Amino acid sequence: MSEKRVRKAVVTDAGFASRYLPITKTVPKGMLPLGNKPIMQFMVEECAQAGIEEIIIVATPEGKPIYEDYFHNSVIRIKKQLESQDKGDRYAPVQKVLDFPKIEVIIQDSSLPYGNGSPVASAQRFIEGEDAFLVMYSDDIIFGEHGDASVLIEKYNERPDVSGVIMAQEVSPSVVDKYGIISFKPGTSDELDNIIEKPDKGTEPSLLASYGRYLLTPAIFDHLMPTNTGKDNELWTVDAITRIAQESTVLVERTQGKWLTTGDPENYFHAHVQFVKRYESYGAKLAEWSAE
Repeated sequence: MSEKRVRKAVVTDAGFASRYLPITKTVPKGMLPLGNKPIMQFMVEECAQAGIEEIIIVATPEGKPIYEDYFHNSVIRIKKQLESQDKGDRYAPVQKVLDFPKIEVIIQDSSLPYGNGSPVASAQRFIEGEDAFLVMYSDDIIFGEHGDASVLIEKYNERPDVSGVIMAQEVSPSVVDKYGIISFKPGTSDELDNIIEKPDKGTEPSLLASYGRYLLTPAIFDHLMPTNTGKDNELWTVDAITRIAQESTVLVERTQGKWLTTGDPENYFHAHVQFVKRYESYGAKLAEWSAE
């Protein structure tokens, strides 16, 4: 068995989430629920399944204390009350949260430009000395038996010479203009050349859409710099990844699950419905409720 190389994950939720206002002025987007668990917990569970030892959540100043409370507060008063009512089993989901791997919550560096690369860059000091690490955007939910985190680590253990592995999922030709689409290096079917952002229909280099699940090496920080802003003068993780791909090898791996985004209210509702259908005992009632 290959030596374990990936111990840490960076999970980001440091944006304004303006499409969700007013609720996100108080509640971080990653704390919105699927069933009775917040979206962020699905990220943490995926990391735990993959054997990750430390998770760095990058949050807003308002979100930091909320995440710290959720993952670290044992609410002993509730436990005692439940036990006094002979309902101690209801505390089990709380204990599961407390038993997760080490979780460190940090605030995004306010000196960095706006953009989804800035939360990753903010975690650099926590990644120093690591061979590789995971990056996960809390917008992206993976349903299925095998989370992307495990798949990324397994691929890296097979190919520890590469500079990164990114996840992708095939999409319909009718929606390629909504996503970043994978372009492969000539003569390969798994080596990233570029990610074409929202190509015109019919011009797409493939039907594989990239989303926020990456395994990266610390070399990424050489490119996640304030001077390397791109579209809309933002700092983009994808831009840094494609620069790495020009210098070395970044592999593209297909998800073994089902990727859904929760980045806006409509897609969040879709993901929530899919979650209920798949995992909740009352999922069978959805059709009946919809008919009402």
